[in-house]
Amino acid sequence: MSSPLGKYTSIVVFGASGDLAKKKTFPALFGLYREGQLPATVKIIGYARSKLSDEEFKKRISEHFKLRNKDADASKVEEFLKLCSYHQGAYDTKEGYEELAKIIGEYEKENNVEQPSRLFYLALPPSTFTEVADKLKENVYADGGLTRIIVEKPFGHDLESSRELQKNLAPLWTEEELYRIDHYLGKEMVKNLLVLRFGNELLSGVWNKNHIKSVQISFKEAFGTEGRGGYFDTIGIVRDVMQNHLLQVLTLLTMERPVSFDPEAIRDEKVKVLKAFEPLDSDDLLLGQYTKSEDGSKPGYLDDSTVKPDSQQVTYAALGLKISNERWDGVPFVMRAGKALDESKVEIRIQFKPVAKGMFEEIQRNELVIRVQPDEAIYMKINSKIPGISTETSLTDLDLSYATRYSKDFWIPEAYEALIRDCFLGNHSNFVRDDELDVSWKLFTPLLNFIESDKAPKPEGYAYGSKGPKGLRPFLNKHGYVFSDEGTYQWPLTTPSVKGKI
Repeated sequence: MSSPLGKYTSIVVFGASGDLAKKKTFPALFGLYREGQLPATVKIIGYARSKLSDEEFKKRISEHFKLRNKDADASKVEEFLKLCSYHQGAYDTKEGYEELAKIIGEYEKENNVEQPSRLFYLALPPSTFTEVADKLKENVYADGGLTRIIVEKPFGHDLESSRELQKNLAPLWTEEELYRIDHYLGKEMVKNLLVLRFGNELLSGVWNKNHIKSVQISFKEAFGTEGRGGYFDTIGIVRDVMQNHLLQVLTLLTMERPVSFDPEAIRDEKVKVLKAFEPLDSDDLLLGQYTKSEDGSKPGYLDDSTVKPDSQQVTYAALGLKISNERWDGVPFVMRAGKALDESKVEIRIQFKPVAKGMFEEIQRNELVIRVQPDEAIYMKINSKIPGISTETSLTDLDLSYATRYSKDFWIPEAYEALIRDCFLGNHSNFVRDDELDVSWKLFTPLLNFIESDKAPKPEGYAYGSKGPKGLRPFLNKHGYVFSDEGTYQWPLTTPSVKGKI
């Protein structure tokens, strides 16, 4: 790990007037301050082209702050906003950066800072990354101190554009200074995967092809584009969440044990397993696009006025993957993601092989389910004898639900809070490294080229609010997943509103 940033750190958020900054970046900074994880001596500057007064800027960002204790946190909001200010400036000329350097310099001089600490967060479109990174290095770099820069996904559109972006950033910022943020790596359950896998002999011993039958990672959103489809229509669901978020989760699920928690040891193993993935098969794919809801109350994707009328863009995809190494050879993996489905949920579902026949004619398979969101939980579906005189078995669960296990007062940092804190401390573990990014784009670019070509099959229509395309169940069966004969599995029994269904 690198050295942590100092007590008197200047934090500058570029794109401060945009949605990402006001809904994620500044609320995360406030959350860290509220929990005592951010020094009360830092200086926070919002930088954007929009003409805003300090008062307007502070009102805009504070609307999205989360208060865990309304009365106690009200004073925290006031304290935090005193640390913040707004600076208007262009991204493509040096004048704004020179003024920014002057403001930061005065703050550091007032506090007798000998080794400056500066953190720049680029809540901006990738098209501006190089321009801003260049101007920052030239005008606001902390010579003799520590400088870090956070860039948001997407890190390119394909392999070529990703390499071009990296080629432009690499001469300006070292890999140690650059933090590529994929917020899924900051989610509590994703961070828990390393401990869950390698800290429990019970699981570590069966985490292989000898015991696991199939693995699937699912990402479901209960809403569509809702009039904001213009951007989505240029990227689709595969590029939006599968090449980055879900692939990151899959590498943590499948990599070998790192020698330590050292960030580079972890990232080395992620790259190794990525290199063992077989090329993605364009025939091993299910594509869908949502249509109107069955009752007609919700519009279809093509009803969105910001979407091209004849668009074939994919709003649902299920993809089979294979890993050619000793641990995973022959195990089918499935990523599936979609919009406008029956619920919003992200989970990992690992189904084990059946027990040997003999004493049991028919018995359900064990399943480990890791719910990333909402309502973080880990539960194992197991077989147990029905109490009493019966000798029949019943499918039940071993359940760790965070909402029932941990007090409401227990602080679980949100993804952006966790990652900004990691950056502040100099921990790269949960950020994407350059070679990892390159291998992931090399894996997905041929598939994306196929999906966006005339050779791709037309996406199967599925109704808004449904479970997805009708071909999903046969697709999962083909990839080794066996559905329970007992119907919909209810989990947990104390919370009937939460379903553990596929």
